[in-house]
Amino acid sequence: MNNTVLKSLTVTFVISLFALTSKAQLGYMYSQLDLGVAGTVNTVYGDAKIQQNKFSGDVSLSYNQTPFVNYVFDFQAGNLSGGNIKKDIYDNQFSNNYTAYIGRAQLQLGEITDYSQSPVANAFKNLYLSTGVGFIVNNASAIHYVSQASSYASTQSNSTEALIPIRIGYEFKLFNAYDEPTVKFDLAYQTNYVLGDEVDALKQGKSNDIFTQFSLGVKFAIGTPTSYRKQISY
Repeated sequence: MNNTVLKSLTVTFVISLFALTSKAQLGYMYSQLDLGVAGTVNTVYGDAKIQQNKFSGDVSLSYNQTPFVNYVFDFQAGNLSGGNIKKDIYDNQFSNNYTAYIGRAQLQLGEITDYSQSPVANAFKNLYLSTGVGFIVNNASAIHYVSQASSYASTQSNSTEALIPIRIGYEFKLFNAYDEPTVKFDLAYQTNYVLGDEVDALKQGKSNDIFTQFSLGVKFAIGTPTSYRKQISY
């Protein structure tokens, strides 16, 4: 009799534990894969005095180790331009129809903070920092002033250069009926440190080229849901 009661209690305990675990997992589910698109405004800081704002598009694939630890692979295509010889005859004017391939790791504050008891921490849990490595494929041409001849010369750069992105941003997560983040709006500022000096088709000065990006994008969950150790939405 005692053995029968013990077995019944054990079975009941196991079933209850399984039910509670399943319920908790359903409450903390998220997708491990996101597909995203974004638009960016680009500004180059190189060998041209006058900066121009140009546009590019971005397609991304994200692997989410957790909802707040992400590995992002970006493909970009667009234009980088600067300078204006009509406004400054001594300036360098260039245009670069570029493509870029970037891989980066992204850490959101929600991974390292307890946001369950603080409205402020909850509001900032989606703030992130990100960095990685990539390369840019330049298809650039430039017009620059040649002081010795008091005339203009043109240069061309079809080159590939490595770059290091430093990014800060915020993800606005939208949840479905099961509290799973399925759509994310991503607002970010990124500085790309190019390990070279040919983004503007000119090798002048002592510093390599840098270009910055303001980005607004949207990501969609496309992967199979998996569970997280704590509640994602509050």
